[in-house]
Amino acid sequence: MKDKEPVKILYITQEINPYIKETEIADICRQFPQYTIDKGCEIRTFMPCFGHINERRNQLHEVQRLSGLNVIIDDNDHPLIIKVATIQATRMQVYFIDNEDYFHRNGIEKDKEGNFFDDNDERGIFYVRSVLETIKKLRWTPDVIHIHGWISALAPMYIKKSYSSDPFFANSKIIYSVYKDNFECPIKEGFEKRALFNDIEEDDTKLLIGSTLNTETLHKMAINFSDAVINASDTISEELERYIKDKNIPYLPYAEENTHENYWNFFTQVYPTLKEENDD
Repeated sequence: MKDKEPVKILYITQEINPYIKETEIADICRQFPQYTIDKGCEIRTFMPCFGHINERRNQLHEVQRLSGLNVIIDDNDHPLIIKVATIQATRMQVYFIDNEDYFHRNGIEKDKEGNFFDDNDERGIFYVRSVLETIKKLRWTPDVIHIHGWISALAPMYIKKSYSSDPFFANSKIIYSVYKDNFECPIKEGFEKRALFNDIEEDDTKLLIGSTLNTETLHKMAINFSDAVINASDTISEELERYIKDKNIPYLPYAEENTHENYWNFFTQVYPTLKEENDD
């Protein structure tokens, strides 16, 4: 009898330890993917190649067969470079999305003086679309997609709208993790138009209208198109918690203990095949 295919989980994240350290996202995205590997899943993990990551020390190298795509945002071409590294002493490989204009600078959302980058909206668009196009190049079909961080927050919309009929994503379950990393930063007006792509309609991006960007808005955007939500922080706003519950989708409240086990059990509710595979 032919062995069953392992469940495939795609992690689209903002930060992973050891490349970015001492944040909630970085620690969870280092530990929980490893936990799912140990459970027998096959994973792919992506994060941006931020400029303050030491590529030599962490042994990043370019994957030329995956690089070379241009992502068009606001009628401008932005070349995509894919790099990869393996976390030492693990089987966990990480793919890095790189672009000179968007990521060759120190800082995730701010410069060293504490000023927000005024193109954070475009950086998020570029990152998410680049991940999805790279998955297609890899010819790898995720069963579950777990999304973390403000820079990844547009992924559910793109997957459910722009890639809804694409065989690589048509049946994927999207789980979005909410964090308390709240900020509000100035951006160029027109984010709601720059985010349009393929079958996305203006009504889908109406939350993005304005000249400032905040994480609560991005969380709501992601929740609108997700199949399930995890509260990954000890405190999120009451408004956001009500927003999640009003969607009537599976929701995992914050729990300080047994995080990995709680996440895993929640994953098996959202994608029952995980439990079936593990029971076998």
